[in-house]
Amino acid sequence: MDSATPCLVLLCKRPAPGHAKQRLAATLGQDAALSVAQALLACALEDLRQWPGQQVIAPDHRQHLSWAQSLNGEALCRAQRDGNLGERLNGLDQQLRGEGLHQLMFIGSDCPALRPADYLHVTQLLQRFDTILINARDGGVVLMASNRPWPDLRSLPWSTHRLGSALAQRCRQAGHSVAIAGESFDIDHAEDLSHLAAVLRDDRRPARQALHAALERLGIGSDA
Repeated sequence: MDSATPCLVLLCKRPAPGHAKQRLAATLGQDAALSVAQALLACALEDLRQWPGQQVIAPDHRQHLSWAQSLNGEALCRAQRDGNLGERLNGLDQQLRGEGLHQLMFIGSDCPALRPADYLHVTQLLQRFDTILINARDGGVVLMASNRPWPDLRSLPWSTHRLGSALAQRCRQAGHSVAIAGESFDIDHAEDLSHLAAVLRDDRRPARQALHAALERLGIGSDA
């Protein structure tokens, strides 16, 4: 394991009907949304397994720790605490830094467009900046990494188009040097899936191929 490589932390939910991707379910139905959620998680796990540094899986409930451990025996598993996403991130960040992990990169399970080049770019920027963000095209973020503890994130406008700018501002106010390492997109709504199908069409990574096939089975084509 490369000690110079940041720790990659995956925040996730255990896919189950009624528990994951409910905005997709409202359009696609529960069964289709569940299949998409499972395929999205597989993509994030694909990135985690190939990561040369420390890996962490952080399920949203303590009762899912054994499930999380079954996903990747090499990863540390730490449950998220209660609260909004900001509180969960602060708590997890504090716990991991208390365990001696000081360079942390956080991802979710709904950003399959992230590529190895994105992770490499963030890793390189962490040598020069305190905090690195990859923005989402909807105004959120798809990756957040830092050499320093996150400032208080509780009151940020989570799940809004203002999150990315507010997060960067909060970090700068806390004295962090901040770099934006480009833009990608996450999967929140059914309309995101058509764009995803186009992006994944030529992606040779096995989990991405499986996700693309799942989208085709749902009748979601590869036109952006």
